[in-house]
Amino acid sequence: MQATNQQIGYLSSFPNLALMLISFLAPMMVERVGSRRVFLLIADFIFALLWLPILAVPYLFHSNQVWWLILFFTLSTAASGVIGPPWSAMMADLTPPELRGSYFGLRNLVGYFVTLIFSFVAGGLLQIYTDNTRLAFTIIFAGAMVGRLVSLYFLSRMSEPHPTLSRAVPKESLPQMARNLFSTNIGRFIFFVFFLNLGQNIAAPFFSPYLLSELKVSYINYQIINATAVIITILTVVWWGRRADKAGNIKVLRVTAIMVIFVSILWLFNSSVVWLCATQIYSGFAWAGFNLCAGLFIWDAAPQENRTRYIALFAGLSALGLTLGSLIGGDAGPYLPKISGSYYLSIFLLSGIVKLIVVAGLFRRISEVRSVQAIKTAELLFGGLRPNALVNWWHTTCNRLSGRRQ
Repeated sequence: MQATNQQIGYLSSFPNLALMLISFLAPMMVERVGSRRVFLLIADFIFALLWLPILAVPYLFHSNQVWWLILFFTLSTAASGVIGPPWSAMMADLTPPELRGSYFGLRNLVGYFVTLIFSFVAGGLLQIYTDNTRLAFTIIFAGAMVGRLVSLYFLSRMSEPHPTLSRAVPKESLPQMARNLFSTNIGRFIFFVFFLNLGQNIAAPFFSPYLLSELKVSYINYQIINATAVIITILTVVWWGRRADKAGNIKVLRVTAIMVIFVSILWLFNSSVVWLCATQIYSGFAWAGFNLCAGLFIWDAAPQENRTRYIALFAGLSALGLTLGSLIGGDAGPYLPKISGSYYLSIFLLSGIVKLIVVAGLFRRISEVRSVQAIKTAELLFGGLRPNALVNWWHTTCNRLSGRRQ
């Protein structure tokens, strides 16, 4: 559709702005319906159907196609925004705190694996239909809608814990919660993630156009670069989850937050496919731990009676950070001095600097809320790589295999 850099920024920012606004309304909407499960079924069905106008854009709208795509994608994102808070609150009630890291590490592994498979399917379709990308994207978006409808069936099979909790206890309003954010542990964490998302999204919308428009990589190499991060995430997310159960979410977040500072900066040093894949290995490892434990920490820190509201506030402000970040990246990019002749590299550097300031200035004021073991960073990262740990793992694996053969 020949979108400009500014439109690419809008395509990232407007949906996140809608996500922010709708997230704030989600708790009240759930309480009006009276059942998180019923509400989720309705919202998920609407979200699935909103893929229809997105895939229809190239066929029904012959001018301003990018703006129509931004509009419909924004509506779709808004529909998905009401799903997150009640679903997260319901899952927090279903999973014991001491096992959440392991369970959601495994769950995220399955999700990332499915994402990896279908990213290659999408890349293959775009490669096959190079001369007819309209058809390729139609198949991709139609597949997304069908997949969402299939997931709706499994959601309908879930049971709902504490179905009357939302009506049985008093609630803090979102304005009351917002006024106290600076003085509470959970509030400081919400603001930390807000600013970190802002810094990350200064660069995030522009990795793809940098690869495709400036470096001119093929669709296959583009998918390989993106898939590398997903593969590393698949291989490490369960590992991070187990360490979070043992050492606490804050310990993992402290390590990974420092690592994500350098994710966008590493793109400045080389533009070869090999280097970019190595950068994605680093990125996938860092973000796997950070994203997993950021969500789990909110569940631990939020009181049960107000968990949906805190999750909604967390999701809304996180989306606002993403919105502002993409707007800053899209609008400020042309005014930055070029690095090696590229505005994109200047945006990536700016992103890294902002994240460095955020992590250095805000994270030290956040503390763990669960009772966990005190573990050194070296033990957290390399404890499982010690010779005796590897020997124990080998013996355990052999014993299990021997038992199965018998």
